[in-house]
Amino acid sequence: MPNQQLDIEELCLEKGMRMTDQRRVIARVLTDATDHPDVEEVYRRSTAVDSGISIATVYRTVRLFEEAGILERHDFRDGRSRYEPASDDHHDHLINLETGEVHEFHNEEIEKLQEEIARRLGFRLVDHRMELYGVPLDKKK
Repeated sequence: MPNQQLDIEELCLEKGMRMTDQRRVIARVLTDATDHPDVEEVYRRSTAVDSGISIATVYRTVRLFEEAGILERHDFRDGRSRYEPASDDHHDHLINLETGEVHEFHNEEIEKLQEEIARRLGFRLVDHRMELYGVPLDKKK
C-alpha cells in the first residue's frame, strides 16, 4: 500500500517554514521516497542532487519536519530511525528481518479487532501503531 503522494515542500510552506534550496532538495527526496529511508539514506540521495548538503543539515531538517508533524519517525528494531511522510491514511507495517524491507498494509478486520479489544478493556481507541516482524516463508518446500 503506497503512501499517498504528499508534497513535503508544499506542507512546509503551508506551515510557514522558510525553505532554503537545501531544504527543498531534502523535501523532494523525502516526497519521492517509495521506501522508509533513514537519515543516512536521505543524505546519500540529497547529495546526489546537491553535493554541498551536509549530514548535519539533513539531521536538522528531518528533525524540523518531524517536529512540524510533516514526517513520521519509525524505529523498526534495526537501530535506525526511518521516516515517511505523515499521513491521515492509516496503515501498518510488516518488516522483513532479513532485508529490512518495509511492507505497508491496511486490514479492516485487524482495525475492528483492535477497537473491540480496547472497548472490552474499557477504552476508546484514539491512536495505535502496529509493526509486524517476519522472515520470508521458505519457498523451496
